[in-house]
Amino acid sequence: MQKQNKNIIRRSQRDYSLAFKLQVVQQVEKGELTYKTAQRYYGIQGRSTVLVWLRKHGNLDWTLPKQYTMDTSKELTPEQRIKQLEAALKNEQDRNLIYKTTFEILQKEHGIPIPKKLLPKQSNGSKTREK
Repeated sequence: MQKQNKNIIRRSQRDYSLAFKLQVVQQVEKGELTYKTAQRYYGIQGRSTVLVWLRKHGNLDWTLPKQYTMDTSKELTPEQRIKQLEAALKNEQDRNLIYKTTFEILQKEHGIPIPKKLLPKQSNGSKTREK
């Protein structure tokens, strides 16, 4: 059952051949299409259909969301590490400024009170005793 609408072919769920599924999976894994653009391009109606195909027929691990980690296999020079830390500090300072500005706007213009977090009290065990 195919229905043509503005160059998009709508397909029923039963007419996906294995060759078609493998073609879509191959294009997504090569990076030619994202799974959502493949879904739109080929008129695949189910939201997770392409993801199911990727998990079932693909070569990549699609079970978990992609997590970005720092490459620790190569050792950074101290200068590179300092630049990296300075960039991270700048990003955090910018983020902090955005949060502060947002909170000020919420308080002043919208009257929404933002409670401040109180620091936990220091335990007696960490204080040194004098005799």
